[in-house]
Amino acid sequence: MKMTKLAALLGMMTLATTAHAKEVLTVYTAFETDIMGPYQQAFEQAHPDIEIKWVRDSTGVITAKLLAEKARPQADVVWGLAGSSLALLKQEGVIKPYLPAGAEALDPGLRDPQANPAWYGNDAFFNAVCFNEAMGKSLGIPAPTSWEDLLKPEFKGKIAMPNPASSGTGFMMVAAWLQSLGDDKGWAYMEKLHGNIAQYTHSGSKPCVQAAQGEVLAGISMSLRGAKLKTQGAPISVILPKGGIGWDTESVALVNDQSAAAKALVDWSIGESANRLYSQNYPVVGIAALSKPVPNYPDVKQAMIPLDFAKMARERGQNLADWSSRFDGKSEAQ
Repeated sequence: MKMTKLAALLGMMTLATTAHAKEVLTVYTAFETDIMGPYQQAFEQAHPDIEIKWVRDSTGVITAKLLAEKARPQADVVWGLAGSSLALLKQEGVIKPYLPAGAEALDPGLRDPQANPAWYGNDAFFNAVCFNEAMGKSLGIPAPTSWEDLLKPEFKGKIAMPNPASSGTGFMMVAAWLQSLGDDKGWAYMEKLHGNIAQYTHSGSKPCVQAAQGEVLAGISMSLRGAKLKTQGAPISVILPKGGIGWDTESVALVNDQSAAAKALVDWSIGESANRLYSQNYPVVGIAALSKPVPNYPDVKQAMIPLDFAKMARERGQNLADWSSRFDGKSEAQ
């Protein structure tokens, strides 16, 4: 009798535990690590029955991982990946068409423009040049104001830039040069710039960190990282060179379209609560009315180069192969 009662009690405990177990979502992301926590906390407070398990890496690595897993997807949602990467993943059938609740409120320029939309922009992120003012003063080198300035002899060996094969920040700059200058002039510019490059990094934010620490004079990098470092007191200028800047969207997309929890995350990620969080870090967010200035973030809207994300996706493989064959010798070790 005692054993029967014990078994019944254990069974009830098991049922209670099962009933309150959280559903775990595997979320692939390229978000900067210092902003992932607040996003996760806010979502899980709104959906206490769902837990996020992050898989985080650079844009290029996450994109390659999703393509490699195409036949057996491991992710439920992609959140915080470049729109240009998601356009490619849509072409390959990795992400699924989905119309989240509230999508009509999003800026049309920051979402999938094609039929059967599959990805939606949370924010726009931008390139900039982080320039170490103190180092420049000691060397007698003025801050650059145009992309052409970075080709001057005094910058030789003093510039860092992200490797576009591993970094979305690097890729969107390469795409911006090719689309704004044309292929021939774009590659010619990069050939000249290569002569002044000290290192290609595998992180989009690292060149700005290197500039802030005086490891390089100038880093082609993320505006977000530059703004944060300057706010923290780093001796840098965050410069938008004449000729325009590369940009992309940190976006969300559904991989597991059989999961109600995954759809709930996509819905939440484009809503007002999420956009208010994005606006703390980015001056341009999916719901345009919630966009606001960010401390030390440059006025990017006037410098945005019109970019064709579908073209970026179509030409991504060939452009990265061409870039690697020409310039990979200066990339940092992985």
